[in-house]
Formats: sequence, C-alpha cells, structure tokens
Amino acid sequence: MTSVPTPAPSRELSNPPSDGISNLRFSNHSDHLLVSSWDKTVRLYDASADVLRGEFMHGGPVLDCCFHDDSSGFSASADNTVRRLVFNHGKEDILGRHNAPVRCVEYSYSAGQVITGSWDKTLKCWDPRGASGQERTLVGTYAQPERVYLLSLVGNRLVVATAGRHVNIYDLRNMSQPEQRRESSLKYQTRCVRCYPNGTGYALSSVEGRVSMEFFDLSEASQAKKYAFKCHRKSEAGRDIVYPVNAIAFHPIYGTFATGGCDGFVNVWDGNNKKRLYQYSKYPTSIAALSFSRDGRLLAVASSYTHEEGDKPHEPDAIFIRSINEIEVKPKPKVYPNPPA
Repeated sequence: MTSVPTPAPSRELSNPPSDGISNLRFSNHSDHLLVSSWDKTVRLYDASADVLRGEFMHGGPVLDCCFHDDSSGFSASADNTVRRLVFNHGKEDILGRHNAPVRCVEYSYSAGQVITGSWDKTLKCWDPRGASGQERTLVGTYAQPERVYLLSLVGNRLVVATAGRHVNIYDLRNMSQPEQRRESSLKYQTRCVRCYPNGTGYALSSVEGRVSMEFFDLSEASQAKKYAFKCHRKSEAGRDIVYPVNAIAFHPIYGTFATGGCDGFVNVWDGNNKKRLYQYSKYPTSIAALSFSRDGRLLAVASSYTHEEGDKPHEPDAIFIRSINEIEVKPKPKVYPNPPA
C-alpha cells in the first residue's frame, strides 16, 4: 500500500491589506509578489522571506496590478488612473486616465505596452517609455461592447471579457478590430479569464460555479475539444449550493491549473484529462485571487471576502503562501486497460 504524501505547508504573509484583496501576482523574475487592494494600496512583498518591500497609496480602491519587471509595475485604480510604480525609489506617477474606474491592467512583453480595461467601456494601450502625460503615452483607445471586467494575455493574443458575457479576442499587432468576437459559453457573469500557457486557448469562470475550457482555433476539430465543468459547489439538504469561481491560475511547468471559489476552497485540475488532482484544506473565507510563482514552487492564495452575501462579519483578509508538492500539480498519466488476449 503506497502512502499518500502530506501536503506541503502553507504560511500566512505578515502585513496583509486591511480591506478586500482585488488581485495578486508573482513576478516573472523572482519570488516578489504584488498585491492590490480596496484599502487603496499596492503592496510589494518578498514572498519567500515574508518581507513587505514597498507600499503605494492611491486615490481610490486599487482593482488590479501587474509587474513590468522586478524594479517597476503598474496599477489600475477606481480613481480612474493608471499608475506606474517604481519599487526601488518608492515613487509612482500617473501613466494615464480613463473616464471611469480602471478594472484591469496587463503588461505585454511582446508589444512593450501596458493594456488597461475600464468600466468606461474602453480598452487602452500605453507606451510606458514615453514621458508622463496621457498625450505622450497613449497608443490607442478601443471601444468595447460593455464595461471591461477582465484581461488575459499570451504572446500577441489578448482576451477581453466584458459585462454582458462578451469576449473579444485581439492580436496585439493589429488592434483595429477584434480577431474574434464571442459570447461566453457560460450562462452567467464572467468572474475570471486566463489564457493557457501554451497559447492555444483560455479558461473562463463564472458566478455559477462553472469553468469553460475554450480554444482559439475555429476549426471544427479544435472547437470539438472545448467543454465546461462544474466546481465549487456542494449538496445540502437535497439542493445544490453554488459558489462563484473567482480565480484561475495555470501552473507554469505542467499547464495544470488551480481554481479558487467563494466556498473558500482551492482545487487543482488536469484540464487535458478532465480530472481534479487535488483540493487543499478550506481557507478562512472566499478565495479572491491566485498566482503561481515563475517556477511553480509556490502558490499565493488571497483569502478575502468578496461580498457575495452582502455586508456581514467575516474573517480578516489574508495572503497565504503554499509550497507546492509535485504530486499536487503534475498530471497523472492515462492508464489504458490491457487489450483482450
């Protein structure tokens, strides 16, 4: 009988935000972690050493953040600004503005641009090498069918998810119009979208406790591979209780992925084999965001109440750093039955 390995330890970061965590992201170059929050801050941590390296105050809740490199990053705020953060000097400047809260921000290494989506129903691209000031840094503005909720990038491909379940797919080399216009295959509001690391498609989650696995290639063979599955739900007294799926994070080595829901659970999935690989012990409250480190050794988990049940007493916001065992994230090989003799 083989013994099941015990899960690797999870530890809590010191000095967490004091209000809802909107996102967290590991650097592509180190174990630095950038965290945006409704308490109007962006915090920079060394996740391995549990050290708060920097803190930036904004004029309103911060709805998203991302790295440029280990010396700088960008943030999206409800005060309608897009900001550049310079970590080593503790400085920031305003890269540009939208006409409504800025919901999401990404940095494209292939295009060398910052991309922001706003509730003003536009997508904007910025060149951070320009001097400060909107007229010098704005590359383009692109109208969207509804308020922009989410962005995800892989290579030159950008996926934009908006209110009304719209999904626009762009090629960053030609932003004049979307390469594809789609509607979410899930029935209810989109909560997260993340591109596959191999660039072939994206995973999309919604408030109804489902995740859909989508492919960019429009050929019949590729579209036949797409599917959706139920998760983050439980049966109680004969009825299904369904939880929003707020977060998706792909493992950078194995391409498996973690989901986090309002049920306080984090699940790890093998999308190719349509199997759940692991479920971690329940966290204190809703999972608001997830991020794997660049080498897949660490998983950052934002345990932060997302107000799906309105204002009520809840556990304080916390960031957990989990060391990852290979057994939790590595796909298991398919076992084929022996052919009859």
